[in-house]
Amino acid sequence: MCKIAPPQAPEGAPARLDAWLLSGAAGDMDWMAAEQARRADPRVLWPEVESIIVVGMNYGPPDNPLAALEHKSAGGISVYARHRDYHDVLKGKLKLLASWFASAAQRDGMNGAEVKVFVDTAPVMEKPLAQAAGLGWQGKHTNLVSRELGSWLFLGSMFTNLALAPDPPEADHCGHCRACLDSCPTGAFPRPYVLDARRCISYLTIEHKGHIGAELRPLIGNRIYGCDDCLAVCPWNKFAEAAREAKLQARPELCAPPLADLLRLDDAAFRTFFAGSPIKRIGSARFLRNVLIAAGNSGESSLIEPVADKLAAASPLVRAMAVWALGRLVSPERLREWARAQRAQRAREQDGAVAAEWSLALGPGVGACLTFDATEPEDKRPS
Repeated sequence: MCKIAPPQAPEGAPARLDAWLLSGAAGDMDWMAAEQARRADPRVLWPEVESIIVVGMNYGPPDNPLAALEHKSAGGISVYARHRDYHDVLKGKLKLLASWFASAAQRDGMNGAEVKVFVDTAPVMEKPLAQAAGLGWQGKHTNLVSRELGSWLFLGSMFTNLALAPDPPEADHCGHCRACLDSCPTGAFPRPYVLDARRCISYLTIEHKGHIGAELRPLIGNRIYGCDDCLAVCPWNKFAEAAREAKLQARPELCAPPLADLLRLDDAAFRTFFAGSPIKRIGSARFLRNVLIAAGNSGESSLIEPVADKLAAASPLVRAMAVWALGRLVSPERLREWARAQRAQRAREQDGAVAAEWSLALGPGVGACLTFDATEPEDKRPS
């Protein structure tokens, strides 16, 4: 599905972007502010643009995407990441469209036609432009919703220096519905049409590079990469269809992967397992951070051993969440016994965040038992 938008900044969109960035809701996505001027106005990105062809590609799941969340020993992966990286798939489609468009323009005597294609990674406001083109409207969850295809849409754009007649914009059809707002596990919508990324599970598990706040971890459940809750409950999905593109068919092993298997992936195995997937982009440390949070929320005693193995991981991001998860999976008494039995094998934890997790899990006095310096004389070590 594709339609044409004028090249101007969509009405009201730059002001909303400014206010959103000033509120701090972008979290640590510094690149949003760095590219603010080009993102707000297509003509800043490419001064020669006269028309923008916006493309929507359906990636609807064949069944309920939230079903995987019922299996606490398995990880929930967002629908968009269960198959080939959509950036590559959609960009390939756009390049074919651009090639056809340039040939057709030349055939019709419009020599000098130029095109540029963009998919997500460029500073383009795809959703406001898609609404301006009439593909759909930005719902209360801030994602695009189509009356024909629902809310499972990848967006891309093709800029051209040819002046084309624009399509009429789409109106808002959310009405009084607030299903998406009420479904958010972390309450990431302070009000309709505004998302606070700092509380959004998709942001926390994908974009956020650091430690996830302790108050949010239990709310994440077993979502290990992204979150589909606000999309899945949208009533307009009654018109959605399952994706037909072969490259967007879900890999079975990514629909509900066992957490135990994921915890055993080292960096090389992670890269191999997620080859061609957008998940590979976040790296193994961030991914294991997410998996450990899911393990801690699972209540599965069978995960204690693979979680404990990550206490010696090179990344403090992983070590910290291993401590937190272990504290959730075993009783305080057992955790203290385990810590005392292991203390002779461990040197002082140099990372403050990891040491803090131990103190929270064990209590300040007992936590010190695990953070002695192995080079100190034995009679100077905490007991």
